Amino acid sequence: MDLEHNLNSVVERIGSSCARAERAPSEVTLVAVTKGQPPEVVQEAMRLGLTLFGENKIQEARSKIPLCSGKLHWHFIGHLQSNKVRDAVRFFEMVQSVDSIDIAEELNRRADEASKTIPILIEVNIVGEASKFGYRAEKLRTDLPELNQLKRLEIHGLMIVPPWSPEPETVRPVFRQLRDLKEECQQILGAPLAHLSMGMSSDFEVAIEEGATMVRLGTALFGSRPGARKT
Repeated sequence: MDLEHNLNSVVERIGSSCARAERAPSEVTLVAVTKGQPPEVVQEAMRLGLTLFGENKIQEARSKIPLCSGKLHWHFIGHLQSNKVRDAVRFFEMVQSVDSIDIAEELNRRADEASKTIPILIEVNIVGEASKFGYRAEKLRTDLPELNQLKRLEIHGLMIVPPWSPEPETVRPVFRQLRDLKEECQQILGAPLAHLSMGMSSDFEVAIEEGATMVRLGTALFGSRPGARKT
């Protein structure tokens, strides 16, 4: 793995995507997904200038994050189970994958116990894939006012794990639907939502063209894990 080469390539591709969309590269935040990567790799990524990392397993994060620099920022990007919420509040600055009112209420309760406010993104399952978590759009519209009443949570935007495809263009309509849904949510809340976390290693350039403010990249930076899909 040549992390420096991979990072330079990713930065260049982000810049090119932003240019095509007439956006500034500063509008897009790179979340380095370190699932399966040891603390040494995280430290190397930090040396190269990366500061924001994503983990999708609480158990792995619980053992890894304390071994890494305290200067780093961590987002939880995986499915959050209720019995893991306390650790999520402890280790992460943002939870990108709130997918139900029940999890949101538990997160609010645990954040209140810790006297913390937790920024969140709401995970959406636009196309209703049975194998994936996330709000269906119609349910989110219904629950959003209630979610917004949870005092310890700050809704910062939406997140999606798009359907995987070898052809990124086939996912473009999904990203457009999420962008449109964010605009609907802003109307419901009467306030702007800053973030669209969408786009992974196989499709992040299309996601940026469609308005992503965060891209979550694992394979593009660290290479493929055996038997893993591209994140």
